[in-house]
Amino acid sequence: MAGAEKSQFILEKAKKLKLLILDVDGVLTDGKLFFDNQGNEYKSFHAQDGHGIKLLRQTGVEVAIISGRKSIVVELRMKSLGIHHVYQGYEDKRAAFAGLIDHLGLTPEQVAHVGDDLLDLPIMSRVGLSVAVNDANNTVKQHADWCTTRAGGQGAVREVCDLIMQAQGYFDDIVNAYLR
Repeated sequence: MAGAEKSQFILEKAKKLKLLILDVDGVLTDGKLFFDNQGNEYKSFHAQDGHGIKLLRQTGVEVAIISGRKSIVVELRMKSLGIHHVYQGYEDKRAAFAGLIDHLGLTPEQVAHVGDDLLDLPIMSRVGLSVAVNDANNTVKQHADWCTTRAGGQGAVREVCDLIMQAQGYFDDIVNAYLR
């Protein structure tokens, strides 16, 4: 598929979305795990990703987290962003995905998933729009509909949020609201 055709294909898929599912480590963070001597975990989240999530949620698109690991830091960050659908500790993410879309009454075509590693492929292969961050595992990139230009934890999620808002016709109004 040529570049312009691929772009139109991605925008058509993004128009239908009602839910964005994100992985955490390697997508919302750069994938590095920091622990101090007492076992406390530290993560770094990009402010632009958080703002993009908040803007996207204002348009009516839900955002959810499905992560293979459990982290109190993730719970705190998601609470601060108003994300209520947080599934942690799911190495096999299929059950969380099935329960989530059933709970929300959505079809897989109405869902996008952003991932970076092999654990994400089972969901990516089922959704309407699969996205890999720029620094994702090469196999994951090969199975994605679209790849971001930014790396995980470096604004990649904001790119996805902006793409969805553009496809659904909200982006210009959001930008213009800041210009008033």
